Amino acid sequence: MPRATPPATPKPTPARRRGAWWLRWLGWTLLAGLSLQAWFALRVGVLAWVDAPSTTFQRTEAWRLARTGELGRWRHQGVPTERLSPQLMRAVIASEDSGFTEHFGVDWQAMQSAWQRNQRQWQQAARRAGDGPVRPARLAGGSTITQQLAKNLLLSGERTLLRKGQELLITWMLEAMLDKRRILTVYLNSVEWGDGLFGAEAAARHYARKSAAQLNAAEAARLAVLLPAPKRYGRRPDSAYLSGRAQTVLARMPAVRLP
Repeated sequence: MPRATPPATPKPTPARRRGAWWLRWLGWTLLAGLSLQAWFALRVGVLAWVDAPSTTFQRTEAWRLARTGELGRWRHQGVPTERLSPQLMRAVIASEDSGFTEHFGVDWQAMQSAWQRNQRQWQQAARRAGDGPVRPARLAGGSTITQQLAKNLLLSGERTLLRKGQELLITWMLEAMLDKRRILTVYLNSVEWGDGLFGAEAAARHYARKSAAQLNAAEAARLAVLLPAPKRYGRRPDSAYLSGRAQTVLARMPAVRLP
């Protein structure tokens, strides 16, 4: 009896081949995304015990100074929490993030207020410019201390929705894995305080000629008001504008609750 011939396997159609390719691409993209988040989570988790030797922002600035032959002005020194003045902690919270101890990394109300202020800035700039280019004044950010740390620690300075989304994820990782006091310590040890000047210890020695542990309330307030624009404000730390801002921060400091 003749053996039956098995039916021929149908060849995949072009549409099916494209569908399979897209599924593979999506799978590899998802795997890459999850691997990246795992890497960020590992980097954040390590911060519970050791400070980052440098942040992405610091490395970018160091490269900029090296290209211009000014790397000699680089100053950075991390210190443990015990060697950071409580007055400096109060001043930075009062100046940068008054709700630091209450929120989980993001102050949505502050972000909404910053967005509204920025809208007014753009509208005022547009009215002044007429038909010319619109140049608004410095825009408000609304970022918390944890968000600033997330951005400087592991991300580039580009302004895109994707980068902002990644910033939020790292912010929540920081809040989930570190306590508030540790977040504040890492922030104070890594934040920019002038051109090539990073960390509270280097800033205290540069501006106040003393260690970060020895700063009094007035000195701490004067350092804190430099943070929104350290390169610009660091050129004239004794300006009338910064002196007025420092007095405002000094008045707010007694109400600040430390983590």
